[in-house]
Amino acid sequence: MSDFFNAVYEFVKTVPKGKVTTYGDVARAVGKPRASRQVGWALHSNPYQGTVPCHRVVFKDGSLTEGFAFGGKDVQKAELVSEGVPFIGDYKVDINKCRY
Repeated sequence: MSDFFNAVYEFVKTVPKGKVTTYGDVARAVGKPRASRQVGWALHSNPYQGTVPCHRVVFKDGSLTEGFAFGGKDVQKAELVSEGVPFIGDYKVDINKCRY
C-alpha cells in the first residue's frame, strides 16, 4: 500500500462523528492538493472498513458520491444521518454547518 493511501486513511480517521470533509480537503491535508481523485480511489480501495470512516468524505458542494464503495449513497446518507450530519437535500449535506 502506498504512503499516499496510508496518509489518506490516517487523516480520514481524524474526522469526528457529525462532521464531514471533502476529497479536496483530504488531498490538501496530506500534502497533495491536486490529488482529490486519488483520494477517492484510496477510499474506494479502503481495506479498513469500520476503522476508516470514508462515509464522512463528500464532494466540495456537500453531495454524496454515486460510487460509495460500501453500499451506495443511501447507505452513506444513513450513516451520516445517524451521526447527526445535517442535510439540505436528498443527497447533499449542509457543508457549511458540518465541515471538518
